[in-house]
Amino acid sequence: MGIKGLTSLLVEHAPKAIQEHDIKTLFGRKVAIDASMSIYQFLIAPPVLTLNGYSHLMGFFYRTIRMVENGIKPLYVFDGKPPEMKAGVLSKRLARREEAKEEGEEAKETGTTEDVDRFSRRTVKVTREHNEECRRLLGLMGIPFVVAPSEAEAQCAELARGGKVYAAGSEDMDTLTFSAPVLYRHLTFSEARKQPISEIHLDKALEGLEMNMSQFIDLCILLGCDYLEPIKGIGPKSALKLVREHGNLGAVIEHLQEKLAAKEEAKEDGKKKKGGISIPEEWPWEEAKKVFEKPDVTPADQIDIEWKSPDADGLVQFLVTEKGFNEERVRKGAEKLAKFLNAKQQGRLDGFFAAKPKPSQDRTDDEDKGKGKGRGKGTKRKNEDKDKGSEKGKKAKTKK
Repeated sequence: MGIKGLTSLLVEHAPKAIQEHDIKTLFGRKVAIDASMSIYQFLIAPPVLTLNGYSHLMGFFYRTIRMVENGIKPLYVFDGKPPEMKAGVLSKRLARREEAKEEGEEAKETGTTEDVDRFSRRTVKVTREHNEECRRLLGLMGIPFVVAPSEAEAQCAELARGGKVYAAGSEDMDTLTFSAPVLYRHLTFSEARKQPISEIHLDKALEGLEMNMSQFIDLCILLGCDYLEPIKGIGPKSALKLVREHGNLGAVIEHLQEKLAAKEEAKEDGKKKKGGISIPEEWPWEEAKKVFEKPDVTPADQIDIEWKSPDADGLVQFLVTEKGFNEERVRKGAEKLAKFLNAKQQGRLDGFFAAKPKPSQDRTDDEDKGKGKGRGKGTKRKNEDKDKGSEKGKKAKTKK
């Protein structure tokens, strides 16, 4: 689910935190990608893109090759056991899937093809088998993966903080709440969608929102996260204003409780008080904050990451013989992986893409325009003449 309304707040208050890229500009980057989120994206792909129910394998194979071709080195992170606090959210998701399943059956009788497809997507669930098949595929491709103790987003953030990768790749904005220094979104989207990749920097987000990390976590919890529902009546703008004014979520809750108490008194006096704010009876925000501040992760320095040459014959056995993929395409994909994973990557020239600094005021017009072909030699001669104190040097200086 991520954090509701966080993207819109960043766009408005911290636009410098968000950059958009074409995938070609990300060469040389190592990225830890939320595998479960990627699997779900591939499973709900339009039917025309699926292959006998193996859209998750097709997505992992071809989208990963696309990244590798563009100089990106992906590392996938799979979910482990979900935190206890997530149990409520998971049970609600299960209930929604069951409801969608019933509505889908009804749509088959009375609805359109679009209705049937829409409800079927809502019933999709990433299973243990999906995860196991994707891990087997990645092993054959030579792409490293990690199974997190708990949340994949938290482990991606840990790997980025620990310097194992440059960024965490996920669609869930709560990856930032787990203190990922850089977040890539839309990295595993299909090329046909023509969606630019968003790069979000946490430090610039905090600067734009005018808050520290603790306050940022408070804001994300108030907006609504995977562990707690948002407080009814508090939208993104109100949430930001409340955290800024009161400093922390504890003070915000105290303020809201005072408002609710005043509202109840107004009711008793027969006065009508506007406002629809209501705090759930059980809203353990302190526990949710602990999950974000100290998530269950494997420390980055305990994880070894290595990209290897693909097993072409193993890929053919798995994808072609067992799953019915086209052998020629699989072998070509294996060739691309071998070529780009084994290639010595050129270092990034970030300065090449950055804006050029403005010329200093003490430089001459000719220097600023790149004129004066012998500028270096002239400067050297000038210094030599000055050091020697020769009359010749003085004349040359006068001419200039």
